[in-house]
Amino acid sequence: MKAGAKRIVVVGGGFAGVNLVKRLANDDRFWVTLVDHNNYHSFSPLLYQVGMAFIEPSNISYPFRRLFQEKENLRFHLGRLLRVIPEANQIETDAGVLDYDYLVLAVGTESNYFGMENVRKNSWPLKSISDATNLRNHLLLNMEEAARTTDPEERRCLLNIVIAGGGPTGVEVAGMLAEMARHIAPKEYPEIPRVAAPIYLVEAAPVLLGPMSKKSQEEATRVLKKLGVQVKLNVAVKDYVDGEVLLSNGERIKSCSLIWTSGVIGREVPGIPPEVIGRARRIMVDPYNKVQGMDNIFAIGDLALQTNDSRYPNGHPMLAQVAIQQGKLLAENFRRMAEGKDLVPFNYHDKGSMAIISKYKAVVDLPNGFVKGFIAWVIWLFIHLIPITSFRNKAKLAFSWLWSFMTNDPTLRLIIRPQQPQKT
Repeated sequence: MKAGAKRIVVVGGGFAGVNLVKRLANDDRFWVTLVDHNNYHSFSPLLYQVGMAFIEPSNISYPFRRLFQEKENLRFHLGRLLRVIPEANQIETDAGVLDYDYLVLAVGTESNYFGMENVRKNSWPLKSISDATNLRNHLLLNMEEAARTTDPEERRCLLNIVIAGGGPTGVEVAGMLAEMARHIAPKEYPEIPRVAAPIYLVEAAPVLLGPMSKKSQEEATRVLKKLGVQVKLNVAVKDYVDGEVLLSNGERIKSCSLIWTSGVIGREVPGIPPEVIGRARRIMVDPYNKVQGMDNIFAIGDLALQTNDSRYPNGHPMLAQVAIQQGKLLAENFRRMAEGKDLVPFNYHDKGSMAIISKYKAVVDLPNGFVKGFIAWVIWLFIHLIPITSFRNKAKLAFSWLWSFMTNDPTLRLIIRPQQPQKT
C-alpha cells in the first residue's frame, strides 16, 4: 500500500459496491478492500431464471478475485459483517477485524416477512444464488414426487404454486412457470395426469407492477391470465401452515410451494446508531450518500435512504440503476475529496423500468413512452445482457437464451444436492 493512501472498506459486492470498487481500481491514492460473505458478484435481476432452471448460476455470477486481477490497490475479504465500530474506525467480520479511513455500506436488503414466522421458515425467497438453487431443487423434487404419488390431494399440493408479490420478480416468475408448465411438463412428466395445476400470483395492492405505468400493469395482468395464472389482487398472504397458504380474504390454498417476492427490508448493520435508521430499515444519508451524523461512513444502493430529492421524497426506488449510479458517483467523490474539490450531490437519472412477462412478451416504461410485446421483449434481453460481468458470461447467457427460447426445452433441470461424504 502506498504511503498516505486512504483505506476504503466496502461492505457488499452487489451493483453499488462493485461499481464503486471498479471505478477506484489502480488509483494508488486509495487502498480498497471489498468485504462480502460470498466470493462472487451475481446479477440479481436474473436470479429467478436460475430458480426456474432456465439458466446456469455461473451465467450471472463472477468471482471477485478474478475481477480484481491486476488491480494493484484492490483486495477481497471473505467474511460476514458482524458490527461496525465507528469510534475505532473498524469493522468486525466473522473472519477478522478491518481498519478503515472511509467505510462504505452496500449490504443491500433481505426478504421482509412482516413478522410472519411460518412464512419465513417455510417459504422460498429469491435473494441469492443459494436461494435460487434451493428453489430449483425444491420445484424439481416436487415434480418427481407428483409423478410417483397416486394420491390426488398430495399431487395437488405438490403441483400448486403460490407466488406472493406482484412486482417485477413475481410477475416474471409466474410467467416463466406458466410457460414451462405448458411446454415442458407434458413432455417430461407423462405420469402426471393432464389436470389443471394452478399458479397463483397474490398481490396485496390493486394492481400488478405497482411502480410501473398503468399500461404495463394492464398488459401484465392480461398476458398472465391468458397463460392460466390465477391473479389475486387486493389480497395478502397472512400465514403458511401445514401446506396451506392462508390469505387475508379467508381463502386457503393447498400448496407445497410458496415463493416469496413480496417485500424487502434493509439488512441490519449493528453499530450504526438507531436514530439514522429509517423506514424499511434503510440508513438515512445526505445528498452525497454520507450517513447522517457520520464523517467517514457512507451508504449506497438499496440500503441508502436519501430523501433530499423532491422527485423521490420517500427515497429512491430499490433498483439496480440507482445502485450503479450511486456507486459510480461515490467513487468520483472520493477522487474529488483527495483533490480538495467540492463533492457532487447524487441526482438519479431514470432510464425507465421493465419486466418480462412470458416468451416474446414484455413491458418497458421509458421516460418518453411505453413499449410492449416482442419489441419490449428484445429490449429486455439486450438491456439485461449489457451489465453481465465478462464477455464470456454474456456469450454463454445469450446462447442459453437463444437455445431455450427456440426449442422451448432448456436442459438445465438438474437436482443437485450436496451430500456429506460417508465416514468409513
